[in-house]
Amino acid sequence: MALIKTKTAPPIADDQRAAPRDCASLLVELENADPLARRWAARDLTDCPSASAALVNRLHREEDASVRAVILTTLTSLGDDEAVAGLVECLRSESAALRNEAIEAMKQLPDEVASIMRGLLADANADVRIFAVNILESLRHPEVESWLIAVIERDSHLNVCATAVDLLGEVGSTAAVAPLQSLKARFADEPYIQFAADLALRRVSEG
Repeated sequence: MALIKTKTAPPIADDQRAAPRDCASLLVELENADPLARRWAARDLTDCPSASAALVNRLHREEDASVRAVILTTLTSLGDDEAVAGLVECLRSESAALRNEAIEAMKQLPDEVASIMRGLLADANADVRIFAVNILESLRHPEVESWLIAVIERDSHLNVCATAVDLLGEVGSTAAVAPLQSLKARFADEPYIQFAADLALRRVSEG
């Protein structure tokens, strides 16, 4: 008697998900113990405009880097106020990885972040102000120079001003000359500020 060859099940395509894909079900899947399920849920929530709060909540607790990456991609795709506010809160996290990931995500939202940039640059936390300057590096917004000038004119924190001067040397115009000279006078005893400001002044004059 001939053996009957049993059929093997066809491989499941990557985009086939076992759980229902409506928004409510996806929010449940976002808390699944399986990182793969969470990752798919985070990806599919791109089509759920009200999902930002849940994504942010999960982001702060997510230990799997690949899931965090998808959550951040979805948040930048949604780009609503809750998504942006959630990314700002990540800047205050004790996790350096999460902070850096949030900075990179915010760089993908120039228009949305621009509307809150003045507040970030005036934040009570000096580290947040430094992170805000780091975001400006890729923001490509017409107000970048004026924001940086405001930082070096008003901020009393050495490291914040140093970060701003470094970027101002790359994007500054002659409008930055007087503020840079004033900064040098204000931090006359700080060698790095003197060096960075001189470098910025040279670049501005050459540009």
